[in-house]
Amino acid sequence: MNVLSLFDGMSCGQMALEKVGINVKNYYASEIKKHAIETTMLNYPNTRQLGDITCLDVSVLPKIDLLIGGSPCQDLSLIKFGGKGLEGDKSILFYQYLRILKEVEPKYFLLENVASMKNKDRDKITEMLGVKPIMINSSLVSAQHRRRLYWTNIPNVEQPNDKNIKLKDIIKYEAIREEKFSEKKKAFIKRKLETMYVRLDGEKSLPITSRGYSAWNTQFITMKNGEIRDLTLDEYRKLQTIPKHIKIECIKSKATDLIGDGWTVDVISHIFKELKEEN
Repeated sequence: MNVLSLFDGMSCGQMALEKVGINVKNYYASEIKKHAIETTMLNYPNTRQLGDITCLDVSVLPKIDLLIGGSPCQDLSLIKFGGKGLEGDKSILFYQYLRILKEVEPKYFLLENVASMKNKDRDKITEMLGVKPIMINSSLVSAQHRRRLYWTNIPNVEQPNDKNIKLKDIIKYEAIREEKFSEKKKAFIKRKLETMYVRLDGEKSLPITSRGYSAWNTQFITMKNGEIRDLTLDEYRKLQTIPKHIKIECIKSKATDLIGDGWTVDVISHIFKELKEEN
């Protein structure tokens, strides 16, 4: 199978394909972020990096069997006040995905984006892709609430079974010493983020997003003894179900960027298992 991944990030799509056991002949990736490309090449050195999607000439590629991608959501998400939807500076890149979909005519495709978008944007994407999306919350396979829409022509995709994973199942109690904040820092956090703590005894985490918006601001947790700390990198990884063997060697702030920008791997592998059955 030849795969083309747009907005590839740290290649969570490749992780999902590997987890399901789908044989990939060539994996082509369009990505521009330095740390994302470095992380992908560290784990999947045979990836063929193609660079900026706006300059991508797919005529030089072999027949693509699977096209995947999660176009930028910054202008689509209702969390952003005054977002311009599909016509915004970032989310307009969806049209590049659409262009390439028409040019490569893959047997299968998958597009992911936020569930919290305006109905008119969701309906416009649905009309242009010709398939209705399925909404899957990552909370079914992880300890994170993350509602996403998936437009795909992969057959028989349904909701995954609920694994009933709670936030307390992934938290390391001893990590409080590693991540503990100073009293001055805690006071600042409390003033700015009074309602944004994630309690250890809560059911699920808030969504992991890139630090460009809110991951650093929402992912503080309150331990049972009252201490406040950030999630550890290992806990961030578990929320996105990143496989243990995947190496992330950049500093933590960059690593959480990559994880937040990426996919919940177990959701994508759930979708891809239907692809394996089909073939």
